Amino acid sequence: MKYMLIHCVDESVAFGPENDSPIPDAAVARALETWLSDVTARGVLLHGSRLRPVSDATTVQVREGSLLVSDGPFAETKEQVAGYDVIDCADLDEAIDLASRHPTASIGMIEVRPLWDGWPVTPA
Repeated sequence: MKYMLIHCVDESVAFGPENDSPIPDAAVARALETWLSDVTARGVLLHGSRLRPVSDATTVQVREGSLLVSDGPFAETKEQVAGYDVIDCADLDEAIDLASRHPTASIGMIEVRPLWDGWPVTPA
């Protein structure tokens, strides 16, 4: 089963100094390196990436045929989506175990969400 790990953190702890680093500090960088080594060795990590700060986001909506484009995220909350990983696990318990070991779980939260089976993710 494929799961998306959605990393949510308060931006005050999500980025390094001056918001130009995707990793907040050396300890988190080491923990992330350990986690990545583990999931890579298990063969369960399919893809993952950090997202740039919400200040770089653009929100797109279409309402009544009109395009609405605005800077920043739509949601007004302190915790923002900071990154994601797509993993392929035997079951939810394994996905929860892997999420609990990711450093984001210690500085924010990780939403574990199953992906739809058979949903096309790339054009045929």
